[in-house]
Amino acid sequence: MDTPVEGFSKRSKAEKIAYIAEHFTKDPKASKKLLEQYWNPDPAVQKLHDEFIENTISNYYLPFAIAPNFLINEKLYVIPMAIEESSVVAAASKAAKFWLDRGGFKAKVIDTEKVGQVHFIYRGDAQKLQHFFEALKQKLIQSVSSITQNMEKRGGGIKNIELRDLNDKIEGYHQLHCTFETLDAMGANFINSCLEQFAKTLKDEAASYANFTPEEQQIEVVMSILSNYVPHCLVRAEVSCPVAQFEEGGISAEKFVQAVNIAKVEPYRAVTHNKGIMNGVDAVVLATGNDFRAVEAGVHAYASKDGQYSSLTHASIKDGTFTFWIELPLALGTVGGLTSLHPLVKLGLEILQNPTAKELMQIVAVAGLAQNFAALRSLVTTGIQKGHMKMHLMNMLNQMGASESEKQQLVQYFKDRTVTNASVKEALEKIQSQ
Repeated sequence: MDTPVEGFSKRSKAEKIAYIAEHFTKDPKASKKLLEQYWNPDPAVQKLHDEFIENTISNYYLPFAIAPNFLINEKLYVIPMAIEESSVVAAASKAAKFWLDRGGFKAKVIDTEKVGQVHFIYRGDAQKLQHFFEALKQKLIQSVSSITQNMEKRGGGIKNIELRDLNDKIEGYHQLHCTFETLDAMGANFINSCLEQFAKTLKDEAASYANFTPEEQQIEVVMSILSNYVPHCLVRAEVSCPVAQFEEGGISAEKFVQAVNIAKVEPYRAVTHNKGIMNGVDAVVLATGNDFRAVEAGVHAYASKDGQYSSLTHASIKDGTFTFWIELPLALGTVGGLTSLHPLVKLGLEILQNPTAKELMQIVAVAGLAQNFAALRSLVTTGIQKGHMKMHLMNMLNQMGASESEKQQLVQYFKDRTVTNASVKEALEKIQSQ
């Protein structure tokens, strides 16, 4: 297909599907059937999903699973997780069970500050700009009163606005660095609306500021946007128990701590170490309708805050006690966006007993810590592949077209054997030849 399509977004869903299937797939009839198989049978629910984004032609399924038995701050949770990777839910559940009888998880929110910035160019006297900002700051806050009034009634709103001079990095570059409290909302639209009004007020006031030269009055706003780096929107989760009790599980506490320390100093290991943490974090973030891409970006930036990419988790042994903990920046919401629209998201939050944003931050951090614990436990004992490949066995059997009877036989067969693609294929062929 060499000719660009015109007005694709204006076509009906049926027309979009026909165009894609006929021009970009080998079997248009089969492609159309596949897309339709993933539609929700309830037209109203399907319409809701269609309208989440533009040009929707079908739904893309991810498993929606439950990891049970999470004791967090003395409260028992079952945690919904949406993820496709085999072994993640099983690993999280296994970690939850291990810590259930060892005091469970403790979690606390350190802060909930979110950030947005107005980036602008000012070429002139820095001191005059500072004086201008000091006179302007209250006007900036007043200019968004209609936007912030409802948030302020609930206890949120603008925390502070700072003028930052970054002229040493880019000529003329300055910014309004703004911090916000958005309570149970993630607050992206709220923050961006405030920032865009700040930018307008900044330009308008500068244009008539008597102490500026005509050139200085021409402030150029480059952009106004929230930041997904939220190092002060921070939550901590931890587990601890006597070393002797920890090692009842067949794990060396010293070896476990060394594994964490290696991830602290070796970026190649740290990236995979943290990816495992995000298996747990992303799965809960996605199941609760939050922005996992924003969380990923902010978390990985935080992992580099000291100048080198490093482990997000920490472990220590002190006075006979083993402690394992994590600190994560998590900007999450439990109201607005998909949280009030997507039926499974609403159910996921209900399963979590309708948490506040702070409670959800704690739950998500615990999921990340549990996932990391499970991975490290495997790595320093049996190795990662034994458990992972057993969980991957069903995917392999489905790919090989095994029948239900064959699956049952092979799951039993591989209970005490090493799972590899070759060994599974050989065992399946042996059964089929009998």
